[in-house]
Amino acid sequence: MALLEVQNLHTQIKLKRSVVQAVDGISFSVEAGETIGIVGESGCGKTMTAMSIMRLLPNGGSSPEGSIFLDGRDLLQLDEEEMAGVRGNEIGMIFQDPMTSLNPTMTIGRQISESVRIHRGTGKKEAHERAVEVLQLVGMPSPMQRAQDYPHQLSGGMRQRAMIAIALANEPKLLIADEPTTALDVTVQKQILELIDSLRERLGMAVILVTHDLGVIAGRADRVNVMYAGRIVETTQTERLYANPRHPYTEALFDSLPERGAESGTRLYSIPGLPPDLTDPPKVCRFSPRCRYAQDDCRAQDPPYRVDEVGHEFACFHPVGAAERSGEDLKVTLSEATSRQELPAGEIGDVLLEVSDLVKDYPITKGLLRRQIGTVSAVAGVSFTIRRGETVGLVGESGCGKTTVAKLIVGLEDTTSGAMKLSGADLAALKARDRRKRSKDVQLMFQDSYAAMDPRMRVRTVVREPLDIQKVGDKAAREARIRELFDQVGLPASALERYPHEFSGGQRQRVGFARALAPAPKLIVADEPVSALDVSIQSQVLNLMKDLQTELGLSYLFISHDLSVVRYLSDRIGVMYLGKLVEIGPAEAVYSRPIHHYTRGLLDTIPVADPEVEKAKASAGVAGELPSAIDPPSGCRFRTRCPAAQELCAQVEPPLAPFGSDGHEAACHFPIWK
Repeated sequence: MALLEVQNLHTQIKLKRSVVQAVDGISFSVEAGETIGIVGESGCGKTMTAMSIMRLLPNGGSSPEGSIFLDGRDLLQLDEEEMAGVRGNEIGMIFQDPMTSLNPTMTIGRQISESVRIHRGTGKKEAHERAVEVLQLVGMPSPMQRAQDYPHQLSGGMRQRAMIAIALANEPKLLIADEPTTALDVTVQKQILELIDSLRERLGMAVILVTHDLGVIAGRADRVNVMYAGRIVETTQTERLYANPRHPYTEALFDSLPERGAESGTRLYSIPGLPPDLTDPPKVCRFSPRCRYAQDDCRAQDPPYRVDEVGHEFACFHPVGAAERSGEDLKVTLSEATSRQELPAGEIGDVLLEVSDLVKDYPITKGLLRRQIGTVSAVAGVSFTIRRGETVGLVGESGCGKTTVAKLIVGLEDTTSGAMKLSGADLAALKARDRRKRSKDVQLMFQDSYAAMDPRMRVRTVVREPLDIQKVGDKAAREARIRELFDQVGLPASALERYPHEFSGGQRQRVGFARALAPAPKLIVADEPVSALDVSIQSQVLNLMKDLQTELGLSYLFISHDLSVVRYLSDRIGVMYLGKLVEIGPAEAVYSRPIHHYTRGLLDTIPVADPEVEKAKASAGVAGELPSAIDPPSGCRFRTRCPAAQELCAQVEPPLAPFGSDGHEAACHFPIWK
């Protein structure tokens, strides 16, 4: 008998005037020691499935219907007191955002020990010892010290480890991980996924891994459930799904991956339209309005589940892929019907922005008199250029200085030293008034577009604000410009009267893009603009940025920790580590033939939607923790984590030197390639 058996699960969310059918009749099972992946777009019901199992539904959520058996006991038949004994004890959960899930007023150790005391009835001392033990188990550095820290004192990766420690404190039978790595950079993401995997093997627990990232589950899950509009539309073993997807929705998700577009040099496939309104779900195939293969029967009735010769289940009248394929014969099969368009080729002109020896130090002060006791070296002598019509990608781990560079260029921070010449004018040397006049030439796309908008403003006002500040034209001209911008980013003019919360994540990013385009800038600095979006929405935003770059002659500085996304969008890629630019060159050269060991480590860490590749590189990546920018290592700053480091690396800082004639440069004494 399976450890967890979900049968015909229905979950409703009651709104003021309607009821959302968030989960609509799904069934699946999880064996002890098994990892099950649940994937799909935002709003497909992944998280609601997890919350239904935990019986932690949001306001308006009614008691789920159906059956959820854990070790033979139906959780839906338990009263609240009995269910409270299951949560955190028999079932642990890792939430998507640890900062909002952890109590900011309690130390990490106390939050872990609280769970132990509630479920095991132990005393304070024993519970605290268990908290330290679990922190050590999840690989938390200096666990005794970290147990005394508050959540805000920990890095993103450490906070996620603390969340895992809380979930595992009582050694649950089942662990549910809801988007556990979404906001983390690739190196920390890999550490967290490997940690969950090793703990599953050590403790023999089952894992449900909920994510929109197909690369995350490729080498981790034994089986995968693909969800769409509240239902499971396809389920099978991981290798079989990735090699031979049968449902058109699954195939479309694979087609939307940035690495597919970068490898073929074509536009990413964007799934048209939006998922159906689940307050009134259609009685036909729910994916048919967006499906490139839909026929009359798809629009007339709901397809039943089918099982092919190798046990691959899917709900589709006209499945894609091959009907009889298994074992080693499986290879990636994407339909020939997929429309592959060449990427628009824009012209790259002369140098628009020249950054020279850019330095930003932050003072560390102490006491009432704010006496300086140290310095944070955030950016340490960075130099690069961006040409007209060119995209330069900037990648690296969190804390490497990428966002600080962005803030310096757009004027949100003052430079310590160095120059930033935009069309010949040094932005770093301009006075505040003159800098404001030039601000229309450089605009910023924020990572969190929702947080960057005033929730009390309609988006008409949000987008018009830069025009008002720069006093561009009269009222009629500004109104015409706003409508033109909405048309350019693919939003209807009727949406101008909405508030930010009335848009989806992808639509809000389009609004943010329109706002950045409003004053007709020459350069847009995009700081992680697609990191929080699922793959189908991400492809739409990336294609839009490509199209408008060609149409308007824009230049981009595109900042991300995801080299797959950067490779697709960029002409050149710069790699930063601890405030230094350690490698820069043509995108394909950096990706396929990296010179610096740090770049190689980042590439090995990227989740790839291929189970065989993921399993083969299990031990690859960047080892160790990022050193402190307060006291960076001498010589090469990467030497403490570099597999090729020698004595010279500690004594002499390597300069950025050319490798070949294509502009590929790296700062390394012992490069991978010479």
